[in-house]
Amino acid sequence: MPKKLRVGVVFGGRSGEHEVSVRSARAIIEAIDRKKFDVLPIAITKEGKWLPPAESTQLLPLNVQPLLASSQASANGDVAILGDPSHKGLILLGANAHELPAERLDVVFPVLHGPFGEDGTLQGLLEMADIPYVGCGVLASACGMDKVAMKSLFVEAGLPICKHLWFLRSHWQTNPQQVLRKIKSEIGFPCFVKPANLGSSVGVSRANDKMSLLRAIDLAAAYDRKIIVEEEVDAREIECAILGNDEPRASLPGEYVVHDDAARFLDYTEKYSNTGHVEFVVPARLSKTMIAKLQGLAIRAFQAVDGAGLARVDFFLRRGDKQILVNELNTMPGLTEVSGYPKMWEASGLAFPRVLESLIELAFARHREKSLTKTSR
Repeated sequence: MPKKLRVGVVFGGRSGEHEVSVRSARAIIEAIDRKKFDVLPIAITKEGKWLPPAESTQLLPLNVQPLLASSQASANGDVAILGDPSHKGLILLGANAHELPAERLDVVFPVLHGPFGEDGTLQGLLEMADIPYVGCGVLASACGMDKVAMKSLFVEAGLPICKHLWFLRSHWQTNPQQVLRKIKSEIGFPCFVKPANLGSSVGVSRANDKMSLLRAIDLAAAYDRKIIVEEEVDAREIECAILGNDEPRASLPGEYVVHDDAARFLDYTEKYSNTGHVEFVVPARLSKTMIAKLQGLAIRAFQAVDGAGLARVDFFLRRGDKQILVNELNTMPGLTEVSGYPKMWEASGLAFPRVLESLIELAFARHREKSLTKTSR
């Protein structure tokens, strides 16, 4: 019988999306094929401290903890993955570190959402450590996190996007009137104000006048040094899931359907709570021609950032002229029980356990491909 692969599931992190990451980790641990994979949970606290597997297990829901019984035997103490390819796993730090063998990791599943995990920082560490990992690499992760850089790449690739502008928090603090005039003249009301480097609608607000715009900018500036402002589009909100490396494929699209005007936009609460205001419908009620267009644009968006493994591409489908606009790409989409990514693949004939297995296979394939690159003359 072939040995099981050891998967390090890294979750939590220094991000406003910490709680979503914990929920995604739970979903992965519950769904992964335990005949093929052993899971080693590795939590990162909101302060950035890496926890050993036994402590990490305690941060997960009680019904998940029995699935990780083997993690309880792992050594306690300060742990880390080092950017040193001679270790290949999770090591114990401190005076006795040299006496303890590393917790071997065959592959890492960095299910971190937001900064310090989804933005290329952890991916860079794993590249240095030469450990295969699930998902996009350093470049795609960084560009996928920064909405300004992402949209620039979309424009370069000829993809249709909505009107937007951006500015730095320091500019807002030193010359707010100039920023306000620019927003009024180039975007107008209503508009959406967002931190450029965050997801799950954290720090996002809708502004319909000067006072609400001031509040929205201050909120976004609390979460990031770079703020982006986008026009409001009267549109259906469509999503498409991507799976693959150099030859990615796209799922059937899904759609967020609003049933109550109380849900003005898909904020954090609407995305992750069962309010009843919004329903995620998959497959979206679209013609075959429109579905094919969306899938093609989703793949182009993924390739524009040099994506790998997985992503979720979000679209606006304008109600008036039926024009498709690419809104953004998420390189580590939510994988919770209410998230769109697993639901779209389920509707496309691929169950979540098989999606997870495919992602791990893609991680190894990308690692093998990169190993062919010369590192010396």
